[in-house]
Amino acid sequence: MGKYLTKKISLISFLFIPIVYFWDPNWLEFLGVQPYWPLFWLLPWSMIYGSFDGFIVGLFLGIILDSISPDSSFTQIPGLVFCGIWFGQISLSSNILLSHFRYGLICSIASFLCSSLYFSQILIKNLPYNNIFLYLPSIKNIFAQVFITSLLAPLFCSLILNLFKRSKGRDKLISFNN
Repeated sequence: MGKYLTKKISLISFLFIPIVYFWDPNWLEFLGVQPYWPLFWLLPWSMIYGSFDGFIVGLFLGIILDSISPDSSFTQIPGLVFCGIWFGQISLSSNILLSHFRYGLICSIASFLCSSLYFSQILIKNLPYNNIFLYLPSIKNIFAQVFITSLLAPLFCSLILNLFKRSKGRDKLISFNN
């Protein structure tokens, strides 16, 4: 049973993303805003398996999160696809301390990008109907999400990266190259 779980750790951890996304643990929030959970999984995956796999997994992750999202008129796909490609270009560092700070910085930039793309979709759709100043409090939510994502990224990304490194040579279940 242990060998099976070790071989399938990428799929098992991938299935936890929508669960945690909607579980919404309130003890991990800042100003009522949760971190952007998909980035914690997408960063280590793309760093190990490359840009093409990051693109495909970002696309699938966006489709899954959009399909179970209560508001289907906005999408998370562009941000996750861009981040998957960008994360695939980042190489693994041998300096552990620098890596932990780098995870926080990279995830904060990616969280800002994804949140800004999502917010711009809302603005573009509602621009002719409402006053743009009604949406300004959402900027506070974007910065709160960036902060909490960058704060938790070193912990979650390093744990997930270690899981993926241990299972890398064993039957990569979600494989798009080779």
